[in-house]
Amino acid sequence: MSTTGSGVFVHPRGLCESDEVGAGTRVWAFAHVLPGARVGRDCNICDGAFVETGAVLGDRCTVKNGTLVFAGVTCEDEVFLGPNVLFTNDFRPRAAIKKGPGALGTTLVRRGASLGAGTVVVCGVEIGSYAFAAAGSIITKNVPAHAFVAGNPAVVKGWVCVCGDRVDETLTCVDCGSGYTLSSDDQGLSPRR
Repeated sequence: MSTTGSGVFVHPRGLCESDEVGAGTRVWAFAHVLPGARVGRDCNICDGAFVETGAVLGDRCTVKNGTLVFAGVTCEDEVFLGPNVLFTNDFRPRAAIKKGPGALGTTLVRRGASLGAGTVVVCGVEIGSYAFAAAGSIITKNVPAHAFVAGNPAVVKGWVCVCGDRVDETLTCVDCGSGYTLSSDDQGLSPRR
């Protein structure tokens, strides 16, 4: 096992070609971070994960085994990407047509969101802060903040707290007691003041 400059750990069988990786980040066996990918501090890039040129991961993100983060994907701080999460970045891919970064779709995953194992994210969407996608979800449209989504296509099934537990019908977390209000503009939940 080895450590590269700036306090970044790269497993001997991992490959980190980017020079934009924050201190404390770990890149494990068979993971590959391409040049031009930006990875924040204290991230965990697990075995077999792939982070492409032009992808952005904020601080303290977890990218589990087999997850693919392609160009045009931005994950803010503290995003959890479960095993085998797949992001797309092209609505009409053709092998014979090469597209530059400006022609690819983008995706934004807001702070604290969690995508369960096997989630597929079709490009062009925004996943709200602290949203939670159940394993196997296929996300084809924007997900509001704190929404719990599931299915193919993923639909809102309920709401979750910052701590990850569901909130009840009064929009109060049954675990930690935090309270929320529902926005009138489909933006999801916000903390109760």
